[in-house]
Amino acid sequence: MRLRTTIVTVLTVALLVWFLRQANLAEVWQHVRSARIDLLVLSFVFVAATYWTRSIRWQYLLAPVGRTRFRNVFRTTVLGFAALALLPARVGDVIRPYLLARQEGLATSATIATVVMERVLDLIAVLALLAIYVWGFSGPGELPAAFLRPIEVSAAIAAAAAGSLLALMWILATHPERIGRLVTVAAGVLPGKISKQLGQMVSIFSGGFAAAREPRAMVMAIIWSFAIWLTIAGEVWAVTVAFGIPMPFEGTFLLQSLLVIGVAVPTPGGVGSYHAAYQWGVTTFFGAQNDQAIAGAIVTHAISFVPVVLLGLVIMAQDGLSVGRLKDIAGAARGNEPSGASPDASPESPHPEGRPREVSVLRSSRR
Repeated sequence: MRLRTTIVTVLTVALLVWFLRQANLAEVWQHVRSARIDLLVLSFVFVAATYWTRSIRWQYLLAPVGRTRFRNVFRTTVLGFAALALLPARVGDVIRPYLLARQEGLATSATIATVVMERVLDLIAVLALLAIYVWGFSGPGELPAAFLRPIEVSAAIAAAAAGSLLALMWILATHPERIGRLVTVAAGVLPGKISKQLGQMVSIFSGGFAAAREPRAMVMAIIWSFAIWLTIAGEVWAVTVAFGIPMPFEGTFLLQSLLVIGVAVPTPGGVGSYHAAYQWGVTTFFGAQNDQAIAGAIVTHAISFVPVVLLGLVIMAQDGLSVGRLKDIAGAARGNEPSGASPDASPESPHPEGRPREVSVLRSSRR
């Protein structure tokens, strides 16, 4: 654990040093001071819309697993993304489904699986928007020739991978028991108890892909995936233009594909990697000056992450949680044994609508 923390810290510092290596901090500050306030305010509206749309999409993916309340989905979504910004190793991706499953009485493994499905849909939406820009909006010579072919090839490979993942999710959703039996057979070299648990885990986990076999839920999830990435594009566009960088709205479809790569680097909140990806993107493709790009990167990242972190801290305070407690919850989520229902889903405490009664994040995390 300490080694991983050390590696992440060194990586974060190295990326920040590289990002700021040629910065004139006085010029960077001047660009920040002269940014258009109206567009920065608009960017906050886009950020708020992003988490609203994320919550709606998650409800569609969760619908085949069980009924959920928007308030709980929204709160755990915010809490999970706050954890992504505060903690390394993307623990927020297991914290939010784990907590929601305990609040709503859902199968934990299936709920975690819906987050995997979210990531596949995100990849599809980002790649589709990138393709729209590359083949629909960028004119001849608009993209540097040295980058055009690699971008096209990378997008095609990633699209094939996303399609394969969608097919795998459909197989898991339509034949969970068969997949479980196959895994059990394949794990025959393991002790019987472990082999059985492995097969059971895959069967239950595949329940989270149930939206893949329900056309309406799947179509709505895909539509809302594009809505999510259009709101993210809106935030990036508003901040970029606020700094005087001449990037058309559709140009964010290219830039945000680079930012996705940046946040995939395992630093808390993509610190350093996000900044470097933004800086390189706007200087390479949209003619931004280096100090102008640095200022834009810092503010874009801050607007993307600071509001959700602050709101997440408010939710944590309401539920008596701390950053250390989130780490414990992440450990419990990753070590969670397969189960058909949440531990809080007891017959002695029915919800008036047929669900287990709502359990606060604090109480459910301590059980």
